[in-house]
Amino acid sequence: MIEYLIKQNNFILKIVNQRQTKHGDFRKLANGKFQITVNNNLNKHQFLLTLVHEVAHHITHQKFGRVKPHGKEWKTIFQHLMLPFLKPEIYPPKILSHLAHYLKNPKASTDSDVNLSLALRNNQSEIGKHFIFELPLSSLFLFKNTVYKKGNKRRTRIECLNMNNHKVYLFNQNVEVELYQH
Repeated sequence: MIEYLIKQNNFILKIVNQRQTKHGDFRKLANGKFQITVNNNLNKHQFLLTLVHEVAHHITHQKFGRVKPHGKEWKTIFQHLMLPFLKPEIYPPKILSHLAHYLKNPKASTDSDVNLSLALRNNQSEIGKHFIFELPLSSLFLFKNTVYKKGNKRRTRIECLNMNNHKVYLFNQNVEVELYQH
């Protein structure tokens, strides 16, 4: 199915080194060709979801031209493209239920759906890191070489105090951080 999507939609697929801010992207190159990139650190379930997400951008662009990147046109195409992959042979049941829920109204990033994001990572953070939601209140942690102090949870995010500038930032609860050892 993926091979068909790649051949049918005529784009360059590049597997690239991990980027902190995104799992993949879609763009039109200067030569007029289209390119999709996907990070090389994703597991097979994240990779498939990201690739289909980016193919949906490409197809949306081909059909509708310039529209909102994650607007109704993209959502409809993304949902349609993902349907054949919503099978237990492809996604394990522990991911499938969260994926089906996410696809009812997909967002720009799968990481915005905490349950899906954790299921895709098998509820495990990278070695040496911790999810913010696992840390006790007032814990100090490092994120991008800056020390923060964990605060209260709002509805879906956690308030964290930047210890350098004393401003409060909101973090997704599934962000991976390192404990601060002072």
